Amino acid sequence: MFERFTTAARDAVTGAVAEARRAGAATVTEEHLLLALLAQGALDPLGVDRAAVAAGLARARRRGGMSRADEEALAGLGIDLTRILSRVEETHGEGALAAAAPRRRTLGTSLRSALGRPEPAGRHVPFAPGSKRVLEGSLRIAVGRGDRHIAAPHLLLALLSRPGTVCEVLADHGVTYEAAEAGLAGP
Repeated sequence: MFERFTTAARDAVTGAVAEARRAGAATVTEEHLLLALLAQGALDPLGVDRAAVAAGLARARRRGGMSRADEEALAGLGIDLTRILSRVEETHGEGALAAAAPRRRTLGTSLRSALGRPEPAGRHVPFAPGSKRVLEGSLRIAVGRGDRHIAAPHLLLALLSRPGTVCEVLADHGVTYEAAEAGLAGP
């Protein structure tokens, strides 16, 4: 499948791996794919403010990645997530719910970490199931459009086709599937 990726799409995928490594994440998530596309400027033609979208992702991470639907369901039960988040942060510090997922450790990396040495930049970071579905979805979108290659806009469309935090943050900034598809002139 990767032989069909354009250079920009490959750069976005490798950028997502780099984002995951930088964050100390155990897997490459959809959020990492979006951050890589932002850094690459793939959303610039849609008039997206990179810093605002990154800040929106950070706010979502602060909420523990809970979707709006989850928040609304809790609110319907009389549970105020904002109040709970404030209380947790009073007790455990700001961003307590945004802590990175525990890393998979091997003997070598745990020893390096224990000695205070950074992990090697080349450590393998697997793709989470959701991000794998985005990559597969980008292929389906390209084939469905009759495109011979998978470009960065196909990755964006695949991200937008999956419900969740990334799609919600993009929608908050005016990026919908329809808007991105209209902006996909020719990969």
